[in-house]
Amino acid sequence: MKNCLIVDDSAVIRKVARRILEGLSFEITEAEDGEQALLRCREQMPDAVLLDWNMPVMDGFAFLTALRDLPGGDAPKVVFCTTENDVGAIARAMRAGADEYIMKPFDKEIMVAKLQEVGLV
Repeated sequence: MKNCLIVDDSAVIRKVARRILEGLSFEITEAEDGEQALLRCREQMPDAVLLDWNMPVMDGFAFLTALRDLPGGDAPKVVFCTTENDVGAIARAMRAGADEYIMKPFDKEIMVAKLQEVGLV
């Protein structure tokens, strides 16, 4: 079973994402910010990370940069979730190591399509 780390400061977004991903047979781990997410990755590197971009403590960009520097941190497929529709912000995320992005709000169809693009479903 593949493991996905959901990183978002919104409990609602985490709950919606968890429901979708569990329906796709993913084992789920959650974190409220990038700092917590790094701790989870050090404990067990996930197969995938669904990553919010704007969070307190450590934002998605800082987390992604730190993740990619960890041993094995190049392996997880990272799909960042954002309300940002700024092409520059999206490009910055992709250059930092994100594999794909999803605009909020998202639904199961969008999630499945993006996960298929990165080879996770």
